[in-house]
Amino acid sequence: MTPTLDQRLAAPIAERFALGDAEALVGPVARGELGWVWRLTTSEGIWAVKEPIRPKSEEEAREEADVQDAARAAGIPVPEVMRTGGGDVLADLGATQVRVASWVEVLERDPLLDPADVGNLITSIHGARLPDLRPEHPWYRDAVGAERWDELVHALRAAEAPFADGLGAYRDELVALQELLEPPTALQTCHRDLWADNVRGTAEGALCVLDWEDFGLADPSQELCLVLFEFGAEVPDRARTIYRAYMDAGGPGRVRRRGAFSMLIAQLSHIGEAGCAQWLAADASSAEREHAASWVGEFLSQPLTWDAIERLLDAVAV
Repeated sequence: MTPTLDQRLAAPIAERFALGDAEALVGPVARGELGWVWRLTTSEGIWAVKEPIRPKSEEEAREEADVQDAARAAGIPVPEVMRTGGGDVLADLGATQVRVASWVEVLERDPLLDPADVGNLITSIHGARLPDLRPEHPWYRDAVGAERWDELVHALRAAEAPFADGLGAYRDELVALQELLEPPTALQTCHRDLWADNVRGTAEGALCVLDWEDFGLADPSQELCLVLFEFGAEVPDRARTIYRAYMDAGGPGRVRRRGAFSMLIAQLSHIGEAGCAQWLAADASSAEREHAASWVGEFLSQPLTWDAIERLLDAVAV
């Protein structure tokens, strides 16, 4: 699928969401795995318009909006979800659908955000006790499996994927990591996608948490490990500062054993698997194949390893 919005739809979007008189619809200005983001300017301000790659139901979108509203009410810095005059989160516009949120001037993704600020932010999410609207999901819990990795390596080599040998070299580590997987011991609603793409600095010097579409039940200790890996950026002092700030602020999660990294192991494995599968399914010269290659390249450029987990455990030991 390719983005379908254009300037002609600026006025209908503004009217449906009561955003004032439309002036300009520009984009896409960003792309995530779930959709494209456009910038809409109206007489009332600037808005983020998201066009999904795959349509979803109003019920699903309302769940996401309700959790985001609850997070905002709890003081977590998130964009405001806008609704139509009829109270809907989604608006159908012929061949596509859109959702709208307040515009936040975020900076480029940066895993080197102030570590104490990151720790405090994650505490605010885990301490908010957001409504439990969605269950656990295998993406954050289950292994990909040796057989599937072997299948992908074989198919990628046959298709001459530029990253086939890189995945092949990483295969044994991926299989070894799944030995550490254990079920969560405490469940509450978490964001479940707290990568640097979604935790951003802003032009005002604050932080903002974007894209709550993957929220659901998870173990806060396991989500904290994801944050330590992403924002620790392989620097023990950074991971230690994140963890101490989190604990000092009253965060409920604790990182004391290898199994706490289960969510990180499972999620990274599924991200890598999905990127490889998307590359194989896409046409050779398509933008989708190029996007998938970038996705897998990122997965391989900062690999999670058994040693990396040991270093993080040492860094946060108290």
